[in-house]
Amino acid sequence: MAEIIENISPTRTELLDLNKKIRLAEKGHKLLKEKRDALVMEFFKMVEKARGSRSKLADILEKGYNDLISTEAIMSIDTVESIASVTPQKIEVNLAMGNIMGVKIPRITAVNVEVPRVYTPISTSSKLDETVEDFDNASRKILNLIETEETIRRVGNEIKKTKRRVNALEYMIIPKLKNTRGYIRMRLEEMERENFFRLKSVKKKKQKRR
Repeated sequence: MAEIIENISPTRTELLDLNKKIRLAEKGHKLLKEKRDALVMEFFKMVEKARGSRSKLADILEKGYNDLISTEAIMSIDTVESIASVTPQKIEVNLAMGNIMGVKIPRITAVNVEVPRVYTPISTSSKLDETVEDFDNASRKILNLIETEETIRRVGNEIKKTKRRVNALEYMIIPKLKNTRGYIRMRLEEMERENFFRLKSVKKKKQKRR
């Protein structure tokens, strides 16, 4: 016989208890499968989003570096480096937590990502402003990508855990409960037959005595 729960008594009370456990296990299995499927859909959406964010970030950085080269050619490398050395590099962000199907995910919002201008437009090229704006945009995209990548990691881990629980219920727990139920039903039927034949035997003996 297939695996059953050890040391269980073949009684009607146990049978009723097993029926309840099986119903709960099957309901939990259904809900976990729905959660797993929803998380998988969210996972692939996030992967697609990350792919798009990486592509946009690469384009912005390429434009930024090209503009930087042009700026250095117009203003000289020394002038650009001098401005960069006195420009504060400060990015303020708010970190909160969101929720996807019970999974806590980060919500990163840039509060102050713009680089303060410490130079005057008169003494510099407009190309410098364009370069600074490029890297401001890149900073925002990097924050968005960090949020998306961390969401992917957390959702992926939850998918793995949920999948393990679904498999445990589907291939181990529910079959074991059902096998045990089948065993109890079989034993109860055997006991009923034994009782029937015992009663029948007692009845025959009584009839003979009469």
